[in-house]
Amino acid sequence: MYHPTGVCSQVIDVTADENDVIQQVFFLGGCNGNLQGISALVKGQKIDDVISKLQGIRCGMKRTSCPDQLTEALKELKAIEAS
Repeated sequence: MYHPTGVCSQVIDVTADENDVIQQVFFLGGCNGNLQGISALVKGQKIDDVISKLQGIRCGMKRTSCPDQLTEALKELKAIEAS
C-alpha cells in the first residue's frame, strides 16, 4: 500500500504480476468515478507504460495529482519487487 501526498486519495493499493503487468489498482478517497476509470484503464498495462503516460500530471494548482501519485506507487512497487 502506498500513502500518497498532496492529493485527496489516502491510500493507493496496486498489484502487478511477475511480468510487471498491472493486475489491480484500488484508491481510497479522492474522486471515486475518475479513480475507478483510471484503475480500469491501467489494468493489464505494463508498469513502465503507465508511468510514462501519467507521471507529472497535475491537479489544478497542486504539484501532483492522483494519476501522478499512482506513478510513485508503481515505482515503489517495482523497487520492492527488484529487491
